[in-house]
Order: sequence, then C-alpha cells, then structure tokens
Amino acid sequence: MATRSRPLSPHLQVYRPMYTMALSMTHRLTGLGLTLGLVLLCAWLAALAAGPSTYGKLRSVVVSPLGFLVIAAYVVAFWYHLCAGLRHLRHDLGHGLERASARRSGLVVVVAALALSGLTLAALWHLGGRP
Repeated sequence: MATRSRPLSPHLQVYRPMYTMALSMTHRLTGLGLTLGLVLLCAWLAALAAGPSTYGKLRSVVVSPLGFLVIAAYVVAFWYHLCAGLRHLRHDLGHGLERASARRSGLVVVVAALALSGLTLAALWHLGGRP
C-alpha cells in the first residue's frame, strides 16, 4: 500500500492560520466555556436552595475580584458565542461566504461581542455586583 503525501481530510497543519479560523476555534472554545459555566449556575442554584447562610458564602466568593473575573469571562463567552452563532447561521443560509464578507462579518462579531459584554458588565457593576 502506497503512502499518501497529503492528509485524508483538511487539517490545521495544512492550512495557513487565518483570522476566520481563529474566530471559528474561539466559537468552539466559548461553547465549551459556557457548558462548564453551567456547573457554576448549578452551584448557585444549590446554594440558593440550601438557605441564606450557604447563599451568603457563595455570594461573597462571586463578588470577590476573582469571582467578578470569572463572571466577566462568562459574559464575554456568552456574547461572543451568540454573535458568532448568528454569523454561522447566516453562513448556513448561504450568505456572506465570500472572503471579504466573511472577514467583515468576523470583525462585526468581535466588536458586537465586546460592546455587548461591556454593557452587560457595566450594568452588573451598577447593580452592585462589583468586587
């Protein structure tokens, strides 16, 4: 049997890294992060159900600087994943697949995710969730 000189399927080592590839990989990573964040949501709900004492302990962790950083990362992951998902849905419909359009929509995703994250975190900060 002869050895093939190229892979059977496209692989990261075959293609030159591009901006749109980074966006796609980030979309997948934020999906993983959101899934892991569900553990924190379950912990919050369990603490809430356990009573004021347990909830107070968890709240003190959440409003600490590290807790706020975790919440901020989750908020950024949420908005990025949502915006990138809408972009992928648009691509699935056959729109915006040209190179220039794909790059432009990728930039829109990043800017929108950062803007929406900033607004959300500012609202949380204003409502008293600051460390």
